[in-house]
Amino acid sequence: MRNIDDRIVHSLNTTVPTVSFSGKVDASETCKQLYETMMEAHLTRDKAIKSCIGQTSEVMGQLREERAKDSDNLVLLRQLRKEQTKLKLMQSELNVEEVVNDRSLKVFSERCRIHYTPPKVK
Repeated sequence: MRNIDDRIVHSLNTTVPTVSFSGKVDASETCKQLYETMMEAHLTRDKAIKSCIGQTSEVMGQLREERAKDSDNLVLLRQLRKEQTKLKLMQSELNVEEVVNDRSLKVFSERCRIHYTPPKVK
């Protein structure tokens, strides 16, 4: 799901013309399309991660309720720890996602700032 971010530099190099070739390609439209694609990918990944966090939190809530009823069940305790670990990994993935998004936006703005100014995010 991070293909666009992994290849942002390549995409910019192949689609945004240098000054000498600027007359042959509409750089503002190209940058706009790339920006929209990038924002859509960021939103999709953010929704997917947050959905997984929500589902895992739900499962943890159920496991905690079961643990309150039967606190001696070792299988239940192991399962709860496993879900807690999974939740921590997903939450850290949100931090990774933020770093990846910031890097991509920085590279994008460096190359496209002359041709396209993205709308302000509310």
